[in-house]
Amino acid sequence: MICGHSLRGFSVMNVPEHLKYSLNHEWVNDSVQPAEVGITVFAAEALGDVIYVELPEPGSHLTAGDVCGEVESTKSVAELYLPVSGEVVAVNEAVIADPGLIGADPYGKGWLLRVRLAQVPSLMSPDEYRAFSDESR
Repeated sequence: MICGHSLRGFSVMNVPEHLKYSLNHEWVNDSVQPAEVGITVFAAEALGDVIYVELPEPGSHLTAGDVCGEVESTKSVAELYLPVSGEVVAVNEAVIADPGLIGADPYGKGWLLRVRLAQVPSLMSPDEYRAFSDESR
């Protein structure tokens, strides 16, 4: 999601234990169906104040790794990559109306998509993501 951005100096982040994580700093909650997808605190902090979000149309069928939208902040524009394969069944209209929800509550009200899963590739556990994020700083 935010490859190429400097991530040094960010605070220790919250990494919820019930989620899985991608190399692009997205999270997946596949314990609910449809699965929820969003960006991590790490990504949200790197972006800063989010002012615009573009998400795919419900009904879109996407493959893990596909670009599925973008997030624009006062600092930059970053592409979103879907960490799973499946059909987008919902987008978070509240985030489209108020993109600041991404930074304010990235694991709650700031979720981005709901996806009917077709495939979940190997994603990182919370411990693996913490180690990966520490190396990325």
